[in-house]
This record gives sequence, structure tokens and C-alpha cells, in this order.
Amino acid sequence: MEGPGVIGKVLIVGGGVGGMSAAIALSRNGLAVELIDADPQWRVYGAGISVTGISLRAFADLGVLEEVRRQGFVGSGFRGRAVGGDILFEAPLIENAAPVQQGGGILRPVLRGILSAAVRRADVTVHLGITVAAVSQDATGVEVTFSDGRSGRYELVVGADGIHSQLRAVVFPEAPPPALTGQGCWRVVAARPAAVDRTEMYLGGPVKLGINPVSATQMYLFVLEHVPTNPFFADDVRVGHLRGLLDGYGGAVPAVRGSITEPAQVNYRPLEWILLPDPWYRGRVVLIGDAAHATTPHLASGAGLAAEDGLVLAQELQRHDDVETALRAFMDRRFERVRQVVTQSVRIGEIEMAGDTSNQGAALLAATMAGLQAPY
Repeated sequence: MEGPGVIGKVLIVGGGVGGMSAAIALSRNGLAVELIDADPQWRVYGAGISVTGISLRAFADLGVLEEVRRQGFVGSGFRGRAVGGDILFEAPLIENAAPVQQGGGILRPVLRGILSAAVRRADVTVHLGITVAAVSQDATGVEVTFSDGRSGRYELVVGADGIHSQLRAVVFPEAPPPALTGQGCWRVVAARPAAVDRTEMYLGGPVKLGINPVSATQMYLFVLEHVPTNPFFADDVRVGHLRGLLDGYGGAVPAVRGSITEPAQVNYRPLEWILLPDPWYRGRVVLIGDAAHATTPHLASGAGLAAEDGLVLAQELQRHDDVETALRAFMDRRFERVRQVVTQSVRIGEIEMAGDTSNQGAALLAATMAGLQAPY
């Protein structure tokens, strides 16, 4: 048997966190891995991204944690502030914390650069600016036709092409589209003052507002706003709207508010989610990451779950000598863990939109994050 079981050649569709993690992990198994991404420049959009302990543990297992530490921000502790900026409480720093006990943030393009460099070092074949045009499969493999006219045959196809996955629409045509939650997320990157040395949350205000360091000199600020009608925010109103949401907040917020002058500084998206029922595979095509389970940012665990997917998929393919058994084992390890994160994240958002002040959302967050420290 060459490679794990009957698999020798794998196609990964999508070069985000999940796709790149799978590419790195599968290539370690001795497989011939090919990765495609629709963007010719392999770009990523957005501002900063929070990384929780499960993300950091996965990055350690992928061999990129030290680079994430160097180019991003990793630490422990947490600070709660009142709307005016007064410190309400501080969670203590953890001495010699394991990766899963820490958190932090990093700019999305920086994380993309770290992971894509690791993919290149893993000798993965990368094709950019192409998509999947057609898929057909039999018991031994998958025939794929690409948008550039090429075609290929693979023993496994991994769909990691995001929340609006084209491959999901082909393989699971009955799957519902992603659902809007009623919240929208605003993000902006700003200079980081020395006082912002850990994640901070501003409590008791009209919106949910947090700040997270993303490098030695930068931080990102995020705001969750209740937008039940899902309005469109044109470029010429984004600056004024976000500055209005930040009005009245203290601490580091006034400096950020004053620095927002151009629409290009502001990132906004309505929050959506999807959880594909078990199983996330049909035949020899399996979906991972946001293609199978896109979540909201309330638990800051979407990237970590996607990276875990890639690692677990590689482990199960190495342990089993046939694809069906390996994919079933993958689902047995992943579905309930992912389901808890997605459903609890959505539930926390619902609690926030309802204006609940009983700390129910905070309790759900703490309980879920504690459970995620268990091995993936």
C-alpha cells in the first residue's frame, strides 16, 4: 500500500486556513497534494483575526506557531472595561502557558503569508486563479475538470472553499444557503498603544466592542451591531457610521475613532453561519472548514476549527486503509465538537441582540471555551 490506504493524489479546493492546513498535514503523509484557489494573487480580505487557544495549538502542530508569535501577538490574560474606559476586572496572566491556554490576534494577510509559505515548503503543487468546473466520481476516484480547461483524477477531493462554497453546491445541492444572524461586524486596524497588552472587552454599552493586539505595533477593534434588516453600507457612509458607534467609549477607543478617515480602513460584513449535517462527505469528496461549518466570531474559533479539520483528516487517512472508514472516523471526531461551537456562537449572538444582561452569554462562552481545551 502506497501512502495511507488507497489514496495517493489529493486535490484541495480553496487556499484558506482549512485548505492550507490540510495541504500541509496531508503532504506529511507522503501524498501528492495539489491545491487550487480562485484568486490569482491568493489574497485574503479583512482586517485582524482573533486566535484562541485551539488555533494556537493547531498552528503548533502545523509547525508555524513561532512565526505566528513573531509576526502576530500571542499572550494570555483578559481585561474588561466599562464604556468610559475604567477597568472593571483583569484575568491574570498565565506563567509558562501552553498554546491552548493562550490567545491573541494577527492580521489576516500576515496569517495567509505564514501558512502559504509553509504550503510551498511542503512541496504542494499550487494553481491560482482557477476553480472547479465539473466533478464526477466512481468507487476509486474523482474526475475533476477545471475552469482553465485542465482535468485530473484524484483519490480524494477536499472542499475548503469557504462559506459560499461552490463545491458544496455541487456535492450537496440540497444544502441550505448560509443564514444571516441579524448582527453585523465592523473591524478596523489601528496603532496599538503600550497599554493594550491583551484582549479587552468594553461591557455595558449599546454595542459589543472589543480590542485585540495583532502585532507589536498594531491592534484591531471590532464592533458587533444589531442589524436585523441587513442594510447595505455604502463606502461613503461607513466611516461616519462606525465613528458614531464608537462615540462615548473611552480607553483606547477615542484614538482609534479619530484615526478612521477613509472607507478603505473599515471592514464590514453581516454575520452568517452554516452547519452541514453529518456527514460532510459523499464518496471521495469531503468538505472542511467554512465550507462545512462557518460560524460567527463570538467564540473566535472558526480558524482553529478549520485548522483542526485539516490535521484530523490527515490523521484518519493515515490510520485507515480505505477512504470510507477514514472519512467516517473523521466525522466521528469532528461533528459534535464543531456543532457545539457553531450553535453556541449563534446562541451568544441571539442573547446579545435580545439585550440580555444576566451574563448568560458570558457563561456559555466560558463553558464552551473550557471544553475546547480538550484534545481535538
